Amino acid sequence: ILVCSTDAMAFLYFKALHIVFIVTWFAGLFYMPRLFIYVTEAAGVPELGAREVLQGQLRLMQRRLWYGITWPSAVLTLILGLSTWYNYGATPTWLIYKLVFVALLYGYHLTCHAIFRQQQRGELRYTSTQLRIYNEVATLFLVGIVALVVLKDLAGLGWVLVGLAVFAGVLMAAIRIYKRARGA
Repeated sequence: ILVCSTDAMAFLYFKALHIVFIVTWFAGLFYMPRLFIYVTEAAGVPELGAREVLQGQLRLMQRRLWYGITWPSAVLTLILGLSTWYNYGATPTWLIYKLVFVALLYGYHLTCHAIFRQQQRGELRYTSTQLRIYNEVATLFLVGIVALVVLKDLAGLGWVLVGLAVFAGVLMAAIRIYKRARGA
């Protein structure tokens, strides 16, 4: 039987909740750019009434996802992550690199917010192909962050970066193939 102190149990609960909110935050970051794509592509619907209804429904879905799931999850991830970090003790080098990735991920979140606000106003500044590329950025952050957390060493970091570059290349190729297949 494992016996843990109250502080150790609290740390584990905070860590578990932190992971849960990371998952829900990423769910929002994965789905929101898809909604950006759908709103953009709905602008091409020829019938005005159908286009307005479709875009209106998609914008409603965006608002509910963004304010109901994604933003709250990002805030709770930050709060729980900081409390976990505070209780972690010393800051190892791998964690510093992870925190850099996390800071960049929050930057990505804020750029998603800017696109969200534009689309809520009816401004469509990006093509669906540009948004498809943008859609993959969260995946790159996820792979990098998870790899750093699991590997916990800088030798592994080099391979993570090489792997991310290869993964990004494969994603770009897949997007090009998809675009050609659609004839866009």
